[in-house]
Amino acid sequence: MKKIGIFYGSSTGTTESVAHTIAQKLGVASNDVHDASKLTGEMVKEYDVLVLGTSTWGCGELQDDWYDAVKVLKKAGLSSKEVALFGCGDSESYCDTFCDGIGVLYEELKGTGCKFIGNHVPTGDYNFSSSTAVVDGEFAGLPLDEMNESDKTEGRIDNWVKSLKD
Repeated sequence: MKKIGIFYGSSTGTTESVAHTIAQKLGVASNDVHDASKLTGEMVKEYDVLVLGTSTWGCGELQDDWYDAVKVLKKAGLSSKEVALFGCGDSESYCDTFCDGIGVLYEELKGTGCKFIGNHVPTGDYNFSSSTAVVDGEFAGLPLDEMNESDKTEGRIDNWVKSLKD
């Protein structure tokens, strides 16, 4: 069985909470859920699958802890890793940059040789006008809107986790 590590960048606690929910649904122990600000190359080496979560800030920017963490990921080498992305955003107030953090992580990591999984999330169930997280007509990871659509979060996570397991 592949060992899964979940890493999140969270300024308000929302993405952290989602990371723990995803961990529970994937059967990942709480000691395998980590704050991105504490990410090290040794931690990356421990896992076969990296589940990376970020919130989106400002005008579509990555959560602060990820700027250094992305450098660590790239330096650690991801060519043998599977990577799944998820993110939190606000589709009403920031409809033109909805979950862009996922898109930023995707762009930063797509040249590392990692294999993206869980990256074909249909856009049809979401209300937004633009997102860099949309790649070839689908989200490059799981977008969640805890501000406006929290009633859809559990179902969205369940469907995504099922796709990861498949």
